[in-house]
Amino acid sequence: MKLSTRGRYGVKVMFDLAQHAGEGPIALKSIAERQGLSEHYLEQLVSGLRKAGLVQSIRGAQGGYVLGREADKIRVGDIIRVLEGPIAPVDCVSEEDPECCQKAEFCVTRTIWEKVRDSIADVLDSITLEDMVQDANKKESERSFDMYYI
Repeated sequence: MKLSTRGRYGVKVMFDLAQHAGEGPIALKSIAERQGLSEHYLEQLVSGLRKAGLVQSIRGAQGGYVLGREADKIRVGDIIRVLEGPIAPVDCVSEEDPECCQKAEFCVTRTIWEKVRDSIADVLDSITLEDMVQDANKKESERSFDMYYI
């Protein structure tokens, strides 16, 4: 399974919003600059995230976007499913339509694809935006301790 830029950039946008939560609405221009992404492309991604309730838009001169829920309630799997669709390496084990294959009862390879799907989903669903923010803060504090004096 290979994630497209939709999923990867979507996680970056959501992470950026989580990192700056409490600072008020964040403009997409600011996110695009910090993350090195196209503002126009982010507009397309945020539309889907907003429809799914993962972000809220705030109108006005000081408007922008905020998380739709607390960072510890948004899992990476939620973001990926909104932007990429069901987590499945092949269609016959799709989370949305698990009965799409007529050979499912006797297919030898289906159990492999189910295990792959479940493993990926378990990892993506075990990580929240809050976890990502904490990891980033930890890495930042470790980096600030790596000072060498001669």
